[in-house]
Amino acid sequence: MVLSGTLAVTAVPWAAHNSESTLLTASAQTVSKRAKARAPQDILRDKLLLELQEKDPGVALTDLQRAVEGRPSLARHCMSIAKALGRAAVEQYGPTRAHRFSRPVCDTSFASGVAQFS
Repeated sequence: MVLSGTLAVTAVPWAAHNSESTLLTASAQTVSKRAKARAPQDILRDKLLLELQEKDPGVALTDLQRAVEGRPSLARHCMSIAKALGRAAVEQYGPTRAHRFSRPVCDTSFASGVAQFS
């Protein structure tokens, strides 16, 4: 047996009649605020970390190199992204296998990330 019904409350004795509209206005203002835009290097790093998990670190490193070549402003973030990829590669493949994916992208930052996490 299932019972269902609707209970409507028009007013509660402890709430002022004006507080409902004030509360709704405050929540509407909070909801309308936009989220901050993410920086291009953060978007790229997250994309490459996902790619590393789905494919392999070699593919992610190649895409990092292409991204930096296509958008030179990312070059100053290349080393930190490559290190993050190195750490993620160690987590997924272990230190010995992760070293096999090393290549000279952003100097040797990937290998440095692998070595630091090993």
